[in-house]
Amino acid sequence: MSDLRVTVDGIELEASWTDDAPETRAALADALPVVGDAVRWGDELYFDVPLEVSSENAREVVPEGAIAYWPAGGKLCLFWGETPASVDGEPRAAAPVNVVACVTEIEPLEAVDGGARVSLERDH
Repeated sequence: MSDLRVTVDGIELEASWTDDAPETRAALADALPVVGDAVRWGDELYFDVPLEVSSENAREVVPEGAIAYWPAGGKLCLFWGETPASVDGEPRAAAPVNVVACVTEIEPLEAVDGGARVSLERDH
C-alpha cells in the first residue's frame, strides 16, 4: 500500500515516504494536498511549495522516482531520469534537495511532454 498519490496531468502514481529527511517530510505532510503548475527541466518537474525547512540530508544525485524539496528555491521536485545537470545518466538536481518520497513506477512519466499540472496528496 502506498502513502501518497501523485497525479501528473491525469497520470496517477503511487508513492511512499522515505526516512531521508524527517523534518521536511513532516512539513510536507502537514501541507498536503499540494498542487502546482510544474516546469520541466529534463526528466524533472518542479513547482512552488514554500515550506519552512532547511537543508536536511540534502544531495544533488537522487534515485529515479524521487520526490524532493529544494529548500533554497521553495520547490517540490519529481525526478524520473536525466536532467541537464546529470552525469552518467543519473537523476541530478541543479542544487541539493531533501528527498522525502519516491514514486513506485516511473515509466508512465515518460509520456509527459513539457510542463504539467502536478498534485500530491495522501492516498486514502
